[in-house]
Amino acid sequence: MKTPGTHNYYIYILTNKHKTVLYTGLTNNLKNRLYQHLNPKPLSKSFTAKYNCFYLVYYENYSQIETAIQREKQIKKYSRIKKENLINAFNENWDFLNDKIE
Repeated sequence: MKTPGTHNYYIYILTNKHKTVLYTGLTNNLKNRLYQHLNPKPLSKSFTAKYNCFYLVYYENYSQIETAIQREKQIKKYSRIKKENLINAFNENWDFLNDKIE
């Protein structure tokens, strides 16, 4: 997944166990960020902790931070239906991809 000698930025979408909530984020270390979402600081009031959004269902990889930021903003403005269509095209069964990230 990670290309040596390049910068890697990831746009990702998390959901909860019942796939009723979606969270879009941006990171330069997807595996570490997933760990942080799964193990929030005690008494965390973050969106992902509040709604138990720990399950990765979608991601995109970019080498330029500016492009990644633009894309994250674009996806965050999407309607729920448009986000679902994006996920469906990438991960038809909405499998939880957390363990597939290296």
